[in-house]
Amino acid sequence: MNKKKIFNDPVYGFVTIPTELLFDLIEHPYFQRLRRIQQLGLTGFVYPGALHTRFHHALGAMHLMQLALRTLKDKGVAISAAEGEAALAAILLHDVGHGPLSHALETAIFQDVPHEQLSLFLMRRLNETFGGRLTLAIEIFEGTYARPFFHQLVSSQLDMDRLDYLNRDSFYTGVEEGRPGADRLIKMLRVVDEQLVLEEKAVYSVENFLVSRRLMYWQVYLHKTVTSAEQMVIRAVQRARDLTRQGVHVPANSCLGFFLGRAVALADFAADPKILSRFVELDDYDIWSAVKGWASHSDVVLSYLAKSLLNRNLLKIVIAPAPFDDDFKLGIQELIAEHFQLPPAEAALLMIAGRLSNSAYDARSQEPINILTKKGEVVNVMDASDLPNIRALSQRVDKFYICYPKEII
Repeated sequence: MNKKKIFNDPVYGFVTIPTELLFDLIEHPYFQRLRRIQQLGLTGFVYPGALHTRFHHALGAMHLMQLALRTLKDKGVAISAAEGEAALAAILLHDVGHGPLSHALETAIFQDVPHEQLSLFLMRRLNETFGGRLTLAIEIFEGTYARPFFHQLVSSQLDMDRLDYLNRDSFYTGVEEGRPGADRLIKMLRVVDEQLVLEEKAVYSVENFLVSRRLMYWQVYLHKTVTSAEQMVIRAVQRARDLTRQGVHVPANSCLGFFLGRAVALADFAADPKILSRFVELDDYDIWSAVKGWASHSDVVLSYLAKSLLNRNLLKIVIAPAPFDDDFKLGIQELIAEHFQLPPAEAALLMIAGRLSNSAYDARSQEPINILTKKGEVVNVMDASDLPNIRALSQRVDKFYICYPKEII
């Protein structure tokens, strides 16, 4: 069978699958599941074109990794065939542990189980299936391989993951300002002492990348309407979970019902392989199928949230520079209780308050974006730029929100 395939990507054009191992990984059910998980969760409620999947993103990140490795080889960096294939496998599988609706349900279904750790569990299981051929890829993914720049290409403040999702998400949302200039950044990559750096002439490209990232967070990822929709689905799943654990029947298929019915922490995944097997059966369709069933549930809170999601009757959201005071929140709860004829504890479930944080660059990170100056020195990009923007972009900006039903206004 010919496994040297190409596919036509709307963002990059023709993309190749260079080795048989990568083809077999893409064909595996764990990876095919990513077709059923949208990259941007509920962002399609605001940007109708944002319907691309984690499958698209993983293949795109693999393509950018190919370009990066080719650039580094052309600049004299010794990269063996095994290292190249392992780096491609690591970036291809970096999101294989994502749950339904991307980030939205990481805390609603599980107890502090980050998708990166689930990706690692699945990579280890795949390594057994493929007879140890992913051992080097796992070392690169974990950051334990002796050549750190490989891990930095997979996971850092300027990695192939970020470059692809900014490129791809800006393309599918139509937010042109989010384009990070990935091609030029990749062309400027260098390796010094096994650490990833950028040539000095890339400073302004890095600044453009960070500005793009800041804009994409406010305009797309943290858009107030997207925030309202995501908080609604999180609250709906939390309510279904709480009712299930109280003994109330809440319709869900066997896989989703398993996680609604018991608290599952990271240690449980490590201790019981069957839990991971159940997890890889979960995708967006399970959640939306359940939401359709919950719309007719007798519980007022659950049915209201489910119907509202199905009909895009989203909660009103108000953004403020400071936290909302307790008296204001109590007043909202009282209005909800009066309108829906609910006891105070249940009325509180239809009011959601939280914080949005946006920081384009962490200058104090152990892995900053480093620049190789013309004098041969390696410096933090914040110190290499003569413009104040990068320093400003490293400052975290917090906004506070409160969501509540429009009917109470």
